[in-house]
Amino acid sequence: MQPQGLQPQGRLSSIDAYRGFVMFLMMAEALHLSRVARAFPQSEFCSFLAYHQTHVEWQGCSLHDLIQPSFSFLVGVALPFSLASRIGRGQPMWRMTLHAAWRAIVLVLLGIFLRSTGERQTQTNFTFEDTLTQIGLGYFFLYLIGLVRPLWQWVALAAILVGYGAAFALYPVPGSDFNYQAVGVAADWPHHLRGFAAHWDKNTNLASRFDTWFLNLFARQHPFTHNGGGYATLSFIPTLGTMILGLIAGGWLREEGTAARKILRLVLPGLVCLAAGWGLDAAGICPSVKRIWTPAWVLYSGGWCFLILAALYLVMDIAGFQAWAFPLKVIGMNSIAAYCMAHLIGGFVLTSFRKHLGGDLFKVFGPNYEPLVTGIALLGVYWLILYWMYRRGLFLRI
Repeated sequence: MQPQGLQPQGRLSSIDAYRGFVMFLMMAEALHLSRVARAFPQSEFCSFLAYHQTHVEWQGCSLHDLIQPSFSFLVGVALPFSLASRIGRGQPMWRMTLHAAWRAIVLVLLGIFLRSTGERQTQTNFTFEDTLTQIGLGYFFLYLIGLVRPLWQWVALAAILVGYGAAFALYPVPGSDFNYQAVGVAADWPHHLRGFAAHWDKNTNLASRFDTWFLNLFARQHPFTHNGGGYATLSFIPTLGTMILGLIAGGWLREEGTAARKILRLVLPGLVCLAAGWGLDAAGICPSVKRIWTPAWVLYSGGWCFLILAALYLVMDIAGFQAWAFPLKVIGMNSIAAYCMAHLIGGFVLTSFRKHLGGDLFKVFGPNYEPLVTGIALLGVYWLILYWMYRRGLFLRI
């Protein structure tokens, strides 16, 4: 099978800038704005920043919640460009397929490894909810879908959304005597979903039930009973839906046509997806929950992804205003390196700072601002490393 109409095309700065913006938001967790907000409880501005640097408890959306769908969406956007480049170099289909399978495996394993590192990880158990793992589990399917006509890409998206939603809806909700504490959720938790939406409640849904079987197939220090955040392995299926939305957007950007037509093709679906996701949530048909990637979340977050990409494409690739985004492009062109650094070297960098420059280094503006100053220093080190790699043409690829 040979994809039709894929000719090599120049790199779009908007894609790199968008990816860089997403990775910056992820690395900016180092700023610990929630801790700063707790030190200034009367500051509405600090509270606003803290809210948008944390995930919502269950239903709803903050800016931080858009990181993972944006990253997944951009994997789809990049695929038509990657396929066109490989076809342009005369790469045979068997080799492209082998590379797609290899990339999927590496992403899964890298996500598992990174999830098992860090200060908060005390057990070495297999887990599959990391962003890279979720992308890896769906990537080979995305590659296959990228080889077919756009009509069948839409069909695949619809099948995922309808099928996944129906599977959750058919799974029975717990009875009134259910022991929520057994799955790590308080019975009086204020974010419990009611009515039909209860099919997507925390740790009592179909995906959670699957994990109590699947994750216990692996060697574990303790039997798996629930995920503290409510995340689930099966979320890779609707995540594939998000990647398909990106695949469709990338195909539109590669097609011949006027700039206005391309912008329109990104904006209109973005608005429709936003409205559909919000409507499903508001009507109680399907709540918008990022942690288990509900179909409503696919549409709602996908709508934002379309609109953000459209805005950056308009400003950078059409209007030509690109200089302002250079710091983001440096990050975006080495997103895998940025992701790994944020998970692996933060503790080492901060320990080195304190060891050589003094333990009170980051208290220069007082203890209340210490988390913020620490984060700024850490972000600076991350960016300088990425800039050094950028200047020398060192790009970590999978």
